[in-house]
Amino acid sequence: MFKRFLLLPLVLVFALLLASCGNSTSSNSYSTTSTGSTKATSTPTAASTTSNPVVKTTKATVNGSSQLILTDAKGMTLYYFTPDTATTSACTNSCASTWPPLFFDGTGSVPHVSSLQGTFNLLDTASKKQVSYNGHPLYTYAGDSAAGQTNGEGIGGKWFVATSTLKAQGTPQTKPANNGY
Repeated sequence: MFKRFLLLPLVLVFALLLASCGNSTSSNSYSTTSTGSTKATSTPTAASTTSNPVVKTTKATVNGSSQLILTDAKGMTLYYFTPDTATTSACTNSCASTWPPLFFDGTGSVPHVSSLQGTFNLLDTASKKQVSYNGHPLYTYAGDSAAGQTNGEGIGGKWFVATSTLKAQGTPQTKPANNGY
């Protein structure tokens, strides 16, 4: 009789545990409205989430002076290539392995820090949409191994750090000195 008395509470506890596991809900799957009712909501995916900026800014030394530069979400310096146009990226194939284009997989406008006053667009490439700033397609540089480095500045006289003051494509740019590159 004593064994049956102990067995009953154990069975009840086990049943309660099972029931509570089966009825749990995720905070990403449901939300409560102001009336107290519950409605299903979709969980954002990486491609559709636009709350994190794709383009940020930071201060870095470029040609001996401190400038506000554009970076990707990881803080890696962004560059532009002078042979590009507002509608065509001239850096393809092996060039793109050294100078990876900045792509945006989401929809709508390119998420960026609000302090940037320029215009962001998406350039259709063979496979994805490349981010451009003021008509300049943007790239990172494989020679930069840490955030804030500007090792690609002036390479070949055609690669330059994208700054917050980068003029629109077609507007004459003041190019920094080549410094022997």
